[in-house]
Amino acid sequence: MSRRTVLIAVALAAAGLGTYYYYPGPGHGRPEAPRAETSTRTNGGSNLLHYAPDSPELAYIQLSAVAALPEPLLEPLNARVAYDENYTARVSSPVAGRVVRIGASPGDPMQRRQALAWLDSPEFGSALADFAKSEADLRQKESVSERARTLFDAGVLARKDLETALTDLRQAHVEHSRAQSRLANLTQGRGRTKGEEFVLRAPIAGVVAERKVNPGNEVRPDAPDPLFVLTDPAHVWVIIDLPEKYLGKVSVGQKVLIEVDAYPGGDFWGQIAAIGEVLDPATRRVPVRCVVDNAGRRLKPEMYARVTPIADERRKLPRIPNAALVTQGLYSYVFVEKEPGTFERRRIVLGLQGRDESYVKDGLAEGERVVIGGSLLLNAEIAGIH
Repeated sequence: MSRRTVLIAVALAAAGLGTYYYYPGPGHGRPEAPRAETSTRTNGGSNLLHYAPDSPELAYIQLSAVAALPEPLLEPLNARVAYDENYTARVSSPVAGRVVRIGASPGDPMQRRQALAWLDSPEFGSALADFAKSEADLRQKESVSERARTLFDAGVLARKDLETALTDLRQAHVEHSRAQSRLANLTQGRGRTKGEEFVLRAPIAGVVAERKVNPGNEVRPDAPDPLFVLTDPAHVWVIIDLPEKYLGKVSVGQKVLIEVDAYPGGDFWGQIAAIGEVLDPATRRVPVRCVVDNAGRRLKPEMYARVTPIADERRKLPRIPNAALVTQGLYSYVFVEKEPGTFERRRIVLGLQGRDESYVKDGLAEGERVVIGGSLLLNAEIAGIH
């Protein structure tokens, strides 16, 4: 073969290779650039993904720092916030009458014995009249007994008549004491009032939580609902509806973690104060009462809550949302940010797994930043690489 023939063959071969390299393939204008640079660590068996700072994929990634909380004993239980009855008063009228004026509205702070409402009450007028009558009768009986003793000492009056006068005086004292106590109970130690106007007063200091009366309403002592509800909002109870199967896992004095939808991530701490003695026959649940310090007044009665009994408040575990979990076979993984744009898929060991969040026993530390949005995207990226 001549030298010229060899050169022509080499040139044709080079042209063929160049055509193959630059051929983009059917339906494409140019070859697609790789979206991420990857690095696999064979020594640890975990994968790394690295994205450039301007990668569009980073817009779909959401990160959150891991918080560590005491180890839970059970998954969150349904509960509700209720009034602390030790700091709550339901005020009804002790007399029948008609409301002529209101002195408090919901949300108003009240001092003890401050006026809540004024009532026009003939029944209260009768109590005033009884007291006035008992006072007059007592004075008259005192005068009679003094005169009888004087006459007896002078030998003019018989002993029987003196004893009768003294008995009448004792009865007058008893009647006056009864009328006085009745009036003091109605006026709460405030003394007499004018006419038949009865003043309904706050028995405790607190905030008016409910008001179920308006001017002109007729009220009576046997009404089913209170006219006012006063409470100290710094103290509330949280009532757990505990399933029967968990009854042996809680105890009085145990710490609990309380969460409400109104404050995501805002955790409140309480303590189990009492466990009910009887189960509800319909739901097979027992009420468990927890006391909570509500100094910030963020918890409101009748809020729904989730309560997690704590197994050991000294041992803390990282807590992550379930959206951060990626499950493959029997194992669970999360993506941890090693540095900006670099993510490591890490195998973890779960402790208690709840409906929305899970606790990690091993593989994750407090303060690490995990992917809570876009985990499936990153996992698919690694699966495509391998």
